[in-house]
Amino acid sequence: MVYLFLADGFEIIEALAPVDMLRRAKLQVKTVGVTGKTVCSSCGVEITADITIEEFEYNNVDAVVFPGGMPGTLNLENNNIVQSLLDKAVLNNALICAICAAPSILGHKGLLNGKEATAFPGFEDSLDGAVLSDKYVVRDGNFITARGAGVSVDFGLEIVKALADEQTACNIRKTIQCK
Repeated sequence: MVYLFLADGFEIIEALAPVDMLRRAKLQVKTVGVTGKTVCSSCGVEITADITIEEFEYNNVDAVVFPGGMPGTLNLENNNIVQSLLDKAVLNNALICAICAAPSILGHKGLLNGKEATAFPGFEDSLDGAVLSDKYVVRDGNFITARGAGVSVDFGLEIVKALADEQTACNIRKTIQCK
């Protein structure tokens, strides 16, 4: 199961494009509302999460996904349950994915130390110990990081590639007419 965490102020395309790609790949994904069942994006669009953070149980976690946006990233990072589940994800070798400002959450925890990673320009200093990449989407081991909204589909397809296979990701790319 893939869990994508939403907090008030999240970037809508960075959340919903990966959910769309994962569901097209027939992968199980649930959105988790960190700041409530209804979560407000940075542009004011409200989304109803599948479950709340209080309903989240760490079972069968294949991947965790953190969209960026402000103050969404800060709301994720400042949540003790998110911090705890991130620790469990690392211990269980789950895929950990973050886009835009959200890789800063991983950097602040020292999880990107020695890993190739990227983030929205201006957040590089928050990627403590990372080998900074000029790529838009980067996978290094169990970590996938991406720069921002403009590469949300590519970010989602990289997650599909990691959890399913490259052919599934390529087929989805073709069906949505993406270069």
